[in-house]
Formats: sequence, C-alpha cells, structure tokens
Amino acid sequence: MKMKKMILGIVAVTAVLALTACGSDKKADPNHYVDQIKDKKTLTVALNPEFAPFEFQVIKDGKNTIVGSDVDLANEIGKALGVKVKFQAMDFNNVLASVESGKADIAISGISATPERQKAYDFSTSYYTAQNVMIVQKSQADAYQNLAAFDGKKVAAQKGTVQENIVKDQVKGANLVSLTKNGQMINELKNGTVSGVVFEEPIAKAYVAANPDLAIVTNIKFDSSKSDSYAIAMPKDSGNLKKEIDKVITQLKADGKIEEFVKTNFELSQTAAK
Repeated sequence: MKMKKMILGIVAVTAVLALTACGSDKKADPNHYVDQIKDKKTLTVALNPEFAPFEFQVIKDGKNTIVGSDVDLANEIGKALGVKVKFQAMDFNNVLASVESGKADIAISGISATPERQKAYDFSTSYYTAQNVMIVQKSQADAYQNLAAFDGKKVAAQKGTVQENIVKDQVKGANLVSLTKNGQMINELKNGTVSGVVFEEPIAKAYVAANPDLAIVTNIKFDSSKSDSYAIAMPKDSGNLKKEIDKVITQLKADGKIEEFVKTNFELSQTAAK
C-alpha cells in the first residue's frame, strides 16, 4: 500500500512538472504562437461583426460574408504570416475569452487595450483612434444638447465595452443599460426604451446614415482621455506574434492604408444598408 501511494505521488509530481514545463516553454519560446499558426496554416480571428465599417456582414454571391476594415487588416496579417485567415463571429463579450481559451489566435473587433485587459492579454500597437459620441432620436435632439439632459434617463452601451465606463463616469446622472448587441441598442433607441446610445464615432455615423430618424449630438464631447484606441488582442507572452503584427500595422499606417480601409468599408456599409 505504501509503495502504491509512493508511485501515485511520483506520477502526480511528474504531471505537475510536465505542465509547468509546457507553460514555461510557451513563455520562453518567442516563436511559439507564430509557429503554431504556421503549422496549422490558418490564423483564426475572433470578432463581433456588428461594428460597421470595421466588421459587418453583407450578402456576397448569395452568401452572408463578413467584411470591414478590421477584416482587411487581418487579411494583411495573414498574408505577412503566409497563412489563410478564418473569421469566427460571436458576441463582443466572448471575443477576448476565445483568445484566452485558445479557440482563436487573435481578436480584432474595435478592442481598447485597457489596463485591466493588459493584465490578461498582449495587445498590438494601436491601429485606429476614434472619439466616442452620443446618438439620440433626431426628433428629440434639441432636448439632449448636454449630458445633464440625460439625468434620470436610460443610456445604452454595449456589454463589455469601454462605452459602459464612459456612461458610468461621464453621464453620471443617467441609468446605464448594458446590452449585448448593437442592433438591439439601436432598436431600443428607436422605440424610446432608452434615450441615448454611446458609440465610437465611425460606428455611430454608419448607424445614423442607415437610420435617418437618428442623430449624433454634436454638442456633447466626451473626455478625450476616453478616446478609443483600437488594438489587436493576443495571448499573454505572445512573443514574435506581437512583433509580426506590429510590423504590419506600422507599415499600413505609414502607407495610409488603415484610413483607406475605413473609408472604403464605410461606403460599402452604406451601399449594403440601402
């Protein structure tokens, strides 16, 4: 019996050491994630396709297809790594979790590299910065020309986003309504369940252009320190994967390609909405 317990103890210790070694190997080997992606010949990208012009869906050749400036950026990264790109659509609050679980290699979906998120993930250099704005029903725009006008009112933001904190910190008199889907927030605004919705400016412009009964409140300016700088999320200790992605982003920004991607896809989103 003692011998059996001793053997089981040795097996348990060996298993722990093996797991520890595997974890250490990932951290020690800067090529771990790059090699993993190249071995499977696919870069799996998690996103929430409700952020036109960054990621949205259109009917192409009779099929629902995910497009957008983030999609164009991901395809450029795939090209640089010499692999195909596979997109996985999901709710925004699952996007980062899919990277942590290993279901996706990276996440690109208008994600802000907040200090809290940086504890759990690596982030690329920022590739786009947008201001946040408030949208309201156009017929009520005159009544909502400052943040105080939202005291006691309901203001929506997408669950798990920076915009939730903006409502909490800067629209303090309002009641935050956190919803999972952007389309749901727009519907709640149009039917009067909420009085306003906070979005990044490019996304707000896309929704307003597609919904003439909505408007951006131009007099409301959110704290510039809350500007949304988008970055790509990767597993912690991603090593050379981050270097490769940063290299692609830096070159695309220098060439003016990111702005070009955003402009082209904004126009596409408006055409698709008609």
